[in-house]
Amino acid sequence: MQSESLRWETLQALKESPKGRISFDPHWCDRGEHILHGYKEVFSLSPHSVVILERLSSLPLQKSSFLGSSSGDCSPGLSDEVPDSVSSPGSIPDHNTRNSTLSAAPSVQNKQDQIVNGEAKDGNREADISSVSSRSSLTSISIMSPKAMNTAGCIIRYEEEHRKKAKLALRMRQEMQEKVVEEVASVESEHLKRFEELMELKQRQEFQSIRDMMDRETKESMGRQEKLKEEQRHRMKILNLRLREVEQQRLREAELEKQRQAEGRERLRNLNTIQEEILQLNQLLEPSTQTKSDLPPASFSSYSTRGNQLCSQVSEVVRKTAEGEFPSVEDMTVAERALHEMRALIRLMQEEASKAQEKKKKEQEHEEERKKQAALQAQQEVQKKAVQVAKEKAQKKGLQNSADDSTVKWYKELQESEARFAKSIEEFSSSKDTEIKKLKVQLQKAATIPVSQISTISGSKVCEIFNKLDKLLSGQAVVSEGKSLSASQHPQGLGFVTYKVAEKFVKQGEEEVAAHHEAAFPIAVVASGLWELHPQVGDLILAHLHKKCPYAVPWYPPMKNGMSVEEYQRILGYRIEDSKVEDQYIFLKRMSGMIRLYAAIIQLKWPYSSKQESASHGLQHGWRWLAQMLNMEPVADITATLLLDFLEVCGNALMKQYQAQFWKLILLLKEEYFPRIEAVTTIEQMGSVNRLREFLVASLKSRQISLPKGQLTSGFWRS
Repeated sequence: MQSESLRWETLQALKESPKGRISFDPHWCDRGEHILHGYKEVFSLSPHSVVILERLSSLPLQKSSFLGSSSGDCSPGLSDEVPDSVSSPGSIPDHNTRNSTLSAAPSVQNKQDQIVNGEAKDGNREADISSVSSRSSLTSISIMSPKAMNTAGCIIRYEEEHRKKAKLALRMRQEMQEKVVEEVASVESEHLKRFEELMELKQRQEFQSIRDMMDRETKESMGRQEKLKEEQRHRMKILNLRLREVEQQRLREAELEKQRQAEGRERLRNLNTIQEEILQLNQLLEPSTQTKSDLPPASFSSYSTRGNQLCSQVSEVVRKTAEGEFPSVEDMTVAERALHEMRALIRLMQEEASKAQEKKKKEQEHEEERKKQAALQAQQEVQKKAVQVAKEKAQKKGLQNSADDSTVKWYKELQESEARFAKSIEEFSSSKDTEIKKLKVQLQKAATIPVSQISTISGSKVCEIFNKLDKLLSGQAVVSEGKSLSASQHPQGLGFVTYKVAEKFVKQGEEEVAAHHEAAFPIAVVASGLWELHPQVGDLILAHLHKKCPYAVPWYPPMKNGMSVEEYQRILGYRIEDSKVEDQYIFLKRMSGMIRLYAAIIQLKWPYSSKQESASHGLQHGWRWLAQMLNMEPVADITATLLLDFLEVCGNALMKQYQAQFWKLILLLKEEYFPRIEAVTTIEQMGSVNRLREFLVASLKSRQISLPKGQLTSGFWRS
């Protein structure tokens, strides 16, 4: 065992030595190559091989069995060369002799080299101990011992056995892999079959479900067809009944129409008689017939104007008959009332003419002049007192926190009147009847669409819209969306359109005027004209305006105990949607639009009005509004904005009407009230305050307020 251990150590040493690094290819025999094929260097043993050989054998090197053996493993001349090589360590063997020896026995030399290399490995460690020995080279020995050959044979057999084992293991692994592949293929094939069966099952199920669904749909369609046929038969029965009813109704209406025609012709004859009499009476009002009379000119002019108006009323009724219509009972009532009024007018004129003969024309003119001066002085006194009161209140420590009691009372009366009016038409507006609902929608469109069409484009278009709204509010037939309808088709229809027209005017101020300031004037002039002819419209306009913009009263509603913030903001005019209050800029824009509309209404009058007096809601209300605003404590951001909007629209008209008193009020606003506005205004809200300051400074400096942008001129009405 010790020698075997030394053998492997020697082989390892020889392998690691510089001269013993010989590559070994275990497959050299299979390829038919020499074991030393490709190796070019000369093989020689290390000088330390002597020590190794001595340790491997107990006999001397010269008498070793592998040197003097007659087994025939070496060539004949090898035994003669070994002693020389060993005894003469420093000698160098002949290269040709070495080559011939190696070539004589290639297979034996291969095994010998392997053994020598193994033994050199075991002797390497001993060579380390005797490292002081001579470095002279020994003569190379080409020998092959039986032990080396045995070792080489063992190596070859081990390699063959290892190769067989490897081939056997490879074959077994291949067989195992083939089995695994077959099993996987078999499993996957089964899976594929199951998948195909599943897909076939799903297809059959889908086909079955589709077929069932088609059967159900077929049955349902047949049922629907039967139902439709039954409904069609039922409708045919109903239609036949209705046709008979319609035919009967037509016959009744034909009879009624004949009766109405007869009555209409009778009323037409009476109307012609009334018109003839009124025209004859109107001739008595001609100047030529009164040349000898001492009737005052003013009275005569009023009588003549009123007579012409009565004639116009009757002519309007007669004009309808010229269009192929018979006068209605209401028309006859109007004509008869005009005839009675004309007779009374003639009688009054004659009485006044008889009294006027006792006075002279100059005295009458002097008296009228004196009355005018007295009225003007009284008006100026009232204005002075109003300015003085406003100035005294402004000089006090604090102004009013709310409007006057009379103003608040007026506001509440308007709101109560609006609530009563809305309740009176509630039955019509909330009816569930299909026909009434259809009529309500048509009347609402007829009332709101014309108001939304008012613009500054053409005066003739504005006149057309005014006449259409006047007819609608008078209960006459109008055309809306190609259909003729009348508010008198329902007892509450007239009240409904009146309410909707007023509501739409305020909404136009809230939206259209807020976006385009010049739109305030055409809308306001139509509203003022309708207000004059239909006072109920004006009251509802004020009520809606005060509800959406309490600052038009003017009034700052106080917050009552127990009132929520959201409810109080609604009273102030804020819009709240989903518990979210609208932006302050949008709120001020809406309030500005409504104040501008109100300021335009109080100064405008319908240009084709037959009345000589001022507008129903004239400039005196604008003066009251401005004075009331200066008597109340200012509110941040609101007071400055509304004062500026009001003065820009109505300032010129107030200046012309009140002249010096107006400038006193403006001076009071600039010097005493404006600092109060600045005191309650934050830096972020100074925009409107700065614009108001610039307006007041420029107006007081020039003593003039320019016409508002968008003011209607005479050229507009000719367009």
